[in-house]
Amino acid sequence: MADDTILTSAPIHWFLTNDIDISESILDWLMEVGSMTRRFEQHCQQVSVVPFRECFITPDDLKNESEHLPVSEKYWLREVILYGDNIPWLLGRTVIPVETLSGPDKKLVDVGTVPLGRYLFSGNNLTRDYIQIGQQGNNWVRRSLLRLSGKPLLLTEVFLPESPAYKINKTKGEK
Repeated sequence: MADDTILTSAPIHWFLTNDIDISESILDWLMEVGSMTRRFEQHCQQVSVVPFRECFITPDDLKNESEHLPVSEKYWLREVILYGDNIPWLLGRTVIPVETLSGPDKKLVDVGTVPLGRYLFSGNNLTRDYIQIGQQGNNWVRRSLLRLSGKPLLLTEVFLPESPAYKINKTKGEK
């Protein structure tokens, strides 16, 4: 059951686009359309991933994620902690319908300690339908519906307190 998910420490409050009070610096991170792994790499010597849980789950385990994904017999779940120089920066949860895991994309179940962004952004077959912003306690969260070769997967990312997303972005002119 998905009750032992990495994201259960507090409920996530999802915002409508017009009711968010957020700094431009953090919003810039949350709306990043490229690889978050690459962006993190600009702020540390080494990005690493520690898998928390990788397994198939049933539709009953999806909770509110089911409204973002097509109905499937089962889904691949990958939950990880992403570190920058051994400091936890992000919790990631990816839910992939089994139908997405076809052809070369079967490799998604075997990425292990490789950041998902390295796999997803290595080709030109990735698109993003939307980014939804939320908050879990004091942590900012984003959820994206991505399409790999036209097939969907849902990625939720919780930015932890030590994440560079919370540091002042001097290059954008903010104080």
